[in-house]
Amino acid sequence: MALHDAPAEVWDDVFAQVASVGFTLAELADSHVRPADLSASRRDEFLSIAASHGVSIPSVHVQRQSVIQPGKGEENLAYAHRSIDAAAEWGMSVFSTGLHQPFTQAQKDALWFWTAQGPVDPDDRETWDLAVSRIRELGKHAAEVGLPVSLEMYEDTYLGTADSAVRFVEAVGLDNVGLNPDVANLIRLHRPVEDWRELYRKTLPYANYWHVKNYTRDEAKDGSWATSVPSTMEAGLINYREVVREAISVGFNGIILCEQYGGDSLGVCGTNQTYIRTLLPQG
Repeated sequence: MALHDAPAEVWDDVFAQVASVGFTLAELADSHVRPADLSASRRDEFLSIAASHGVSIPSVHVQRQSVIQPGKGEENLAYAHRSIDAAAEWGMSVFSTGLHQPFTQAQKDALWFWTAQGPVDPDDRETWDLAVSRIRELGKHAAEVGLPVSLEMYEDTYLGTADSAVRFVEAVGLDNVGLNPDVANLIRLHRPVEDWRELYRKTLPYANYWHVKNYTRDEAKDGSWATSVPSTMEAGLINYREVVREAISVGFNGIILCEQYGGDSLGVCGTNQTYIRTLLPQG
């Protein structure tokens, strides 16, 4: 049974586990629970159970529902609008989304989905302009209900490189629309990638929300092969001690959200939370 439709006791167990590793905030990814499709009574039940474990829900992440997905763009746009309204009704403070689309069959079949090719945004101005227009539409709606919109960086989308992501958010041109510089999405790819330092240098000034995780990475200098494996934030390729300092220096003051794939992902997120707290200004 999907978590969205699960009974109260399942939700209670989930939040007990979240609290047990030290979290008091949890992003609601719509792959698990869809705020826009939950009745008012179930919403109240969900929030009450979370609160009973000392956990609040500050954000919703609408993922793999691209507003330019072929054949579903308009449907996904309407769903995003409903999700913004739901986020406001739930008392959230961030609406997070992106342009990545559902997994291809090859990605579903792979051990790690990022090792297989996913959908690619087309290299044409008409589709780019449509994406900008629809995200701007969502941004204006979000501003009306007091929410920022954060756009997650993801490979092979218009948010898939530092330059393209910055160009896109500047084209949207709204103060409440920024980037989620999830650079780890890019450095895990088994192909040549941008240097993580440059990715952050260019995108952190636009960041208003931040998914963090890390991977070890090895690669051939000639680009003929590359490999990656999930790691803790401290042990992977990205030096978060350096990056967090840079983020603070350019004024980032948003939520930092821990993610992880494989193994005890919640436990690793708990470990990463402890690590992050050592990097933040004290007091």
